Amino acid sequence: MKPAIAILIIAAVVFVGYRLFDYWETVNQERAAQKQEESSQINPRSLPGLPQQGEAALDEAYKKGAAGLKEWLENAKRSPVVKDPRLAWIELDYAVRVSSENPLEAKRVFAEVKKRTPSDSPVYRRIKELEKTYE
Repeated sequence: MKPAIAILIIAAVVFVGYRLFDYWETVNQERAAQKQEESSQINPRSLPGLPQQGEAALDEAYKKGAAGLKEWLENAKRSPVVKDPRLAWIELDYAVRVSSENPLEAKRVFAEVKKRTPSDSPVYRRIKELEKTYE
């Protein structure tokens, strides 16, 4: 009888140890994924498509709100130096800002950006995050 109890105790200790190790691995993987996601946050200023001299005018447009961004975007679309992916990011910012005042305009802008943005673009992740809101 004593050997059977000893075997059961050893089996229980091994099982609990295995479950704790499995839980520890899961938590470590989740932490690593969270750190990777945090490190992959995009700084919009680092995106290509807007020359450095255009940053000041863009900052002024952001200060003026949705109307300022709309005016800046109208001018930028005529310029050959402002391109995606930075242009797409700015248009998404505009869509977010204008959505409370004019939801149809926000949906239109979002649809345009989504249509022309490939899945390998750095802006694509933001599009997927905003997709439920604007469709």
